[in-house]
Amino acid sequence: MTTRCGFVALVGAPNAGKSTLLNRIAGVKLSIVSPKAQTTRFRTLGIVVRENTQIILVDLPGIFKPRRRLDRAMVNAAWTGSQDADLTLLMIDAKLGLRDDVREIITKLAQSNGKIWLVLNKTDLIAAEDLLPITKEVNDLLPVERVFMVSARSGDGVEDLLDQLTADLPEGPFLYPEDDLTDLPDRLLAAELVREQVFMQTHEEIPYQATVETESFKERPDGSVRIEVTIYVSRAGHKAILIGEGGHKIKSIGARARLELQELLDRPCHLFLNVKERAGWDEEKARLRAIGLED
Repeated sequence: MTTRCGFVALVGAPNAGKSTLLNRIAGVKLSIVSPKAQTTRFRTLGIVVRENTQIILVDLPGIFKPRRRLDRAMVNAAWTGSQDADLTLLMIDAKLGLRDDVREIITKLAQSNGKIWLVLNKTDLIAAEDLLPITKEVNDLLPVERVFMVSARSGDGVEDLLDQLTADLPEGPFLYPEDDLTDLPDRLLAAELVREQVFMQTHEEIPYQATVETESFKERPDGSVRIEVTIYVSRAGHKAILIGEGGHKIKSIGARARLELQELLDRPCHLFLNVKERAGWDEEKARLRAIGLED
């Protein structure tokens, strides 16, 4: 039997719905999602076997104007992931259309020789007649091979995209075991699920000024796992908010992350959180390496 296998990069501006699409296709939460922009910080693989094809989806950080070393590393990871892929899916929030940041991404993609498909997301939120002008405008700036109209949240149009990926990826052997869902280690998944709850349960700049690292991940004889996670923040005030009055906020973050983690790892988890102030962590190479980024 002939098999197919390929890397498919998800590229777009922050909040285009890349992580939602990855999780929808994988059928499990692999990449954290929040209504806030710039949630994804590093490359996340979602591995899907469909018929005789292994689709390796690469969820990349949204592309934006970098200011900090962290930002530069995130944007660099996104462009590198796109260049290394067999196929790039340019994801655009159809409701927002071609904003300046999207146009800049299109301009850079036009300089590459890669294979590019356009995926208009959130198409359930706008009138059908408004989709064709967006498609035409993109095609005038960047020739794309195929166009898909989807809603990553509801799943509309995603099967058509998957059918085409299954048929079009290059022939070759599978690169990962068939039962693998991702290449992320469990300790990194644990840190990401905690960071997702920081995004969901805090506001303003706090999620962007925090990073999360798994300090300890130990198997226990009863089959459960003990996980110790540290949340680093830039300011003392942020630490106080994250802990909350009487420890209420950090308990809530830990409780929700533990439930998500148990579902993903399919076993009991004992999760312990610690919050530390560390000014300038987003300029430290060691902190960036800990979350899977290179400057």
